[in-house]
Amino acid sequence: MSDQFTFRLLATDGDARRGEISMPRGTIRTPAFMPVGTGGTVKAMYMDQVRELGADIILGNTYHLMLRPGAERMARLGGLHEFARWPWPILTDSGGFQVMSLAQLRKLTEKGVTFKSHIDGVAYEMTPERSIEIQGLLDSDIQMQLDECVALPAEPAEIERAMELSLRWAERCKTAFGDQPGKAMFGIVQGGDIAALRVRSAEALKAMDLKGYAVGGLAVGEPQSVMLEMLEATCPVLPAEKPRYLMGVGTPDDIVKSVMRGIDMFDCVMPTRAGRHGLAYTRHGKINLKNARHAEDPRPLDEESACPAARDYSRAYLHHLVKSGENLAGMLLTWNNLSYYQDLMQGIRDAIEAGRMADFATETAEQWARGDLPPV
Repeated sequence: MSDQFTFRLLATDGDARRGEISMPRGTIRTPAFMPVGTGGTVKAMYMDQVRELGADIILGNTYHLMLRPGAERMARLGGLHEFARWPWPILTDSGGFQVMSLAQLRKLTEKGVTFKSHIDGVAYEMTPERSIEIQGLLDSDIQMQLDECVALPAEPAEIERAMELSLRWAERCKTAFGDQPGKAMFGIVQGGDIAALRVRSAEALKAMDLKGYAVGGLAVGEPQSVMLEMLEATCPVLPAEKPRYLMGVGTPDDIVKSVMRGIDMFDCVMPTRAGRHGLAYTRHGKINLKNARHAEDPRPLDEESACPAARDYSRAYLHHLVKSGENLAGMLLTWNNLSYYQDLMQGIRDAIEAGRMADFATETAEQWARGDLPPV
């Protein structure tokens, strides 16, 4: 651990990077997957379980926490770490994506965005300065700039307008964040599915000399090939000595392929949301426990897993829980899924150190494709 925010590369294999972020609340091994704790909880999990699975950092969301319980209240209660009983690093999303996708009656201006809460219709204003202020009240360790995330497909002029606005907001966020030695503010590369705009955005953010950089506005419905093309255009522009975070991604295949293009950090609701809907991620691929063929299957999800949810419960039992609507179904399958994701990240880190990331990618893809059951 360090009393400063630092990032160092430990190994590379092609464009894949094995690194380490050090900061006062802990060390983050990269490539890293951050479980999503949107409202101060990783759904269906205890925080000590999340830590035991290998998570070094979790994600919280500014939009949801500002609405409930409220940023000022959170500060009075000691901040998000104390509130949620997670003493290790936390990254907070700026809230911009949720404002654009969830809030009602939005109005966007140069100053910021005004909106009505999707919960109770109360009006709020979110400016770059207010976003950073809220993240400070939450006491998060890595704070994200406020940006405008445009849904794809979109007209090139609209994508460029939002990208340029996001750059101006990044400057304001940097000023509002100031100098916080043990913490970091990341800028967010925008530019939709236009490589030239992605490069312009990345170059402008690089000139701001921020502590880290995210790639936003992807995994919003575009084909994987487009996402990877944007990463291939963006990552070479970003400074090698700073961490790179791909926001909201994704599937295991997305993660492996993005690591091979230079990404260090990921978050996604997929493993937790899938668990609550009866879907398990395993070394053998996805297993849909809603399907009737599991009703008399005595095998566990993965007999070789260190996670009790994967190793000790039969597929028949998990199928029964899912079909019965039992809360335990979501708890066990989320536990399994987050375990699989963290095991995948450890496998990626080991492969980069061993100089065999390409082989690892091929082997895991073949295993997912082969599976141990008929396709879901």
